[in-house]
Amino acid sequence: MTKEEFIRELAGSGLSLSSGQLEQLDSYAAFLKEYNEKINLTAITDYEDVLDKHFYDSLLGFLDLKMEGVLADIGTGAGFPGAVLKVCYPDLKVVLVEPIRKRCVFLEGLIEKLGLKDIEVINSRGEDLSLVEREKYDYVTARAVSSLDILIEVCGALVKKGGCFVALRGAGGKEEITEASKAIKTMGFEVKEIKEKQLHDGSKRVIGILEKVSETPKKFPRKYSIIKQKPL
Repeated sequence: MTKEEFIRELAGSGLSLSSGQLEQLDSYAAFLKEYNEKINLTAITDYEDVLDKHFYDSLLGFLDLKMEGVLADIGTGAGFPGAVLKVCYPDLKVVLVEPIRKRCVFLEGLIEKLGLKDIEVINSRGEDLSLVEREKYDYVTARAVSSLDILIEVCGALVKKGGCFVALRGAGGKEEITEASKAIKTMGFEVKEIKEKQLHDGSKRVIGILEKVSETPKKFPRKYSIIKQKPL
């Protein structure tokens, strides 16, 4: 995906980026490539691939949502999607949650380099944060490899009533959402919308917008070992 294609695709979806925001994303891509030589953050460092498979992919699920309030990105890794959303929606407050300290150091350096405000890095696992910051966030998301029934228990308690968990899934996302229906309901959510999108290279993405309709029962989340062994 060329830079011109990236700008055009976003503008066509109603997101027009300023020259300053585009410069921030360029700096992000350069910093990612440079830092990736120190620690393994991603196998994708080519600029045009970063635009498509990291930046555009990070934005796809949010382009028609009202991005305001506070968002938590669980297991954010190199900042996808949370840091990209912060650049593109500067009024959004963002919390990047990452259990690996080396990645947190990268994220802290990235925030400083890009001059971002109202963005925080928390070195924690999602299920641990859920115990202390319940029902706090307008949006919670995770671009993660865990199955959705596990992920919704790990993250769901963080979402406030009326907020949304944005599930970013691959080509089999519809089936995953169906299979996780019990976990979704148990954690207090309803499936509001399922969207199918494509990256520039043709890869399919499925985005599930899960709305929090009731408080998560206090007994959730369970310990991760139990969640993994006996998903809801």
